[in-house]
Amino acid sequence: MDPTTAGPAPHLVSVVIPVYQGSRTLPGLVAELAESTTVRTSPGGRRYRVEEVLLVDDCGPDDSDEVIRRLAAEHDCVRAVWLSRNFGQHAATLAGISASGGEWVVTMDEDGQHDPEQIGVLVDAAMDEQADVVYAAPSNEPPHGVLRNLASRTAKRLVMAVSKGASAADFNSFRLVLGEVARSVAAYAGPGIYLDVAISWVARRVTTAPVPMRSEGDRPSGYDLRRLVSHFWRLVLSSGTTPLRWVSVTGATAVVLAPVVAVILVIGRASGQWEVPGWTSTMILLMVATGAILFALGVIAEYVGMAVDMAMGKPLYLPVRDRRDGPLGRDDG
Repeated sequence: MDPTTAGPAPHLVSVVIPVYQGSRTLPGLVAELAESTTVRTSPGGRRYRVEEVLLVDDCGPDDSDEVIRRLAAEHDCVRAVWLSRNFGQHAATLAGISASGGEWVVTMDEDGQHDPEQIGVLVDAAMDEQADVVYAAPSNEPPHGVLRNLASRTAKRLVMAVSKGASAADFNSFRLVLGEVARSVAAYAGPGIYLDVAISWVARRVTTAPVPMRSEGDRPSGYDLRRLVSHFWRLVLSSGTTPLRWVSVTGATAVVLAPVVAVILVIGRASGQWEVPGWTSTMILLMVATGAILFALGVIAEYVGMAVDMAMGKPLYLPVRDRRDGPLGRDDG
């Protein structure tokens, strides 16, 4: 009997890879994934198979689109998903998920840091824990540099303090998600949403599995300081309305403390402790109050902006056909 057909049906996995500047790393990664298109056995003895690899072109600055076309022609398992412009990693990931059809969806980075051989480990964790979602928990220090790793841990702890039901410390772009859950999230997620927070809203059980992370090689990181800050801020805003409650608490605290400060100033003035009118203290209080008001308005404006984007129907992403197959690809001049 053929060992690839014996026993229970294998777990079918769709792999989604958002591509921004992966021209140098994609060929090697896809070659590794292609080896899993035949039935594999996980460390726990479970059978699985990579059914499809979806490469989502997020319109990066290099020639990743040419590489995607070549890989799609070379490998039957590779499917290209084309976006109309750059929408960002999370939107591109959701676009790939919506186009997937596997029982499970695995999301991976394009840089080769995530080892396809570890997909079986994620499948084992999902089955052992009966979990809808499994995040790869790096068993070694992520190869990003000390400062970036420290900033990442600090940001996740802060988000955990403001969010409910989402363990931000576990978030990782190398994740295994039940296909039905993943595609449901892709269907309802709105602009500005943080993918992992959206998953936490509907997933029944979430767990982690220890997985070693590989080096990114000589590929430059796609995240500069501006992108990292934007990434973190979207995570905070997606985590719920807790920051709005903080604004309310700050305002209430200011109202309570204002009379106390006023009494102290009056007593000090009456007792002669301050011979000169407290211009400095007044200005300090004014600056602090102004700063708190402006910060509060900024947070509220961010939430209003997100609501307006959704109310106006701003798309999270827009899938299109390959430009080479459309009018832009027909240049007779």
